Amino acid sequence: MTNAQVTALQYGLIGFFALWTVVLVPQLLTQLARHGGLRLRGIVTTAAVLLYGCMTFAVVFLPLPGPGTRRLSQTVQLHPFQWITDIHTELLKHGEPLSQWFMTQTFQQACMNVLLFVPLGVFARILWRRGLVGTTLIGFTASLLIEITQVTANFGTAPYVYRIFDVDDLVNNTFGAGVGWVFGALLLALLRAKPSTVDVQPARSQRIHLAQTR
Repeated sequence: MTNAQVTALQYGLIGFFALWTVVLVPQLLTQLARHGGLRLRGIVTTAAVLLYGCMTFAVVFLPLPGPGTRRLSQTVQLHPFQWITDIHTELLKHGEPLSQWFMTQTFQQACMNVLLFVPLGVFARILWRRGLVGTTLIGFTASLLIEITQVTANFGTAPYVYRIFDVDDLVNNTFGAGVGWVFGALLLALLRAKPSTVDVQPARSQRIHLAQTR
């Protein structure tokens, strides 16, 4: 993970706490009004979705280009699985053996793109009750929206394009959403298979009054 990505995650975490503070108070008041108490599951779910959204936004768009930032020589990459070729190029550049392919920055970046959308797949399965096809479409649409935002320089709000529109990101993000759906489905299956605890009360001895009118 690069220093820029670490910085982006730090800003994302700050943004999460700021946003959650704004959302938490109305949520607590709503729960008290509707249910007469607090529901931890709803609070945790909201926090998880907000945390994921803030972290994803930060990693995708930050840091913004500064005055001394060099412009990209390539802004669009339309060759599927180009990252595999880039791994070989990176190994040759640094004189590393082929067996070290999993240590390359290119491979790690591809894994990050997959992992980035795994939580989205989990949310789609557990929270939104979507199927695998629906989750895949959600992942693809979200990834495509991100790539379009990047290639348009954040819809013209950035001074120039500072992130590449990469078809491999579309593939890896969509795959990550599918992996997240499978993980969410397995988690639900494990929770449903867990035996429920039955509260068995010991039999109480009762006195029988023979003279009692029945």
